[in-house]
Amino acid sequence: MIADAQTLSRLRWSARRGLLENDLIIERFFNRYINTLTVEDVFAMDQLLDLSDNDLLDLLLKRIEPKGALDKPDVIKILQMLRQM
Repeated sequence: MIADAQTLSRLRWSARRGLLENDLIIERFFNRYINTLTVEDVFAMDQLLDLSDNDLLDLLLKRIEPKGALDKPDVIKILQMLRQM
């Protein structure tokens, strides 16, 4: 199910980061995928956004791979989409 406008707005607000590099990647991600994100995608993105800025950047730049609670298909799917940006 596609996420509703209120959920997407909340996600976009919570995605604001302290590192410009993360902001640029995330903004391009939203510009490309915002209208197609499902509720599951939003939940997976929330999990990535719970990371510190440096840990998120390391994932985005493939310096590290997801492990533990992040090593799940939904999170990996969103991470792959973010890495294309």
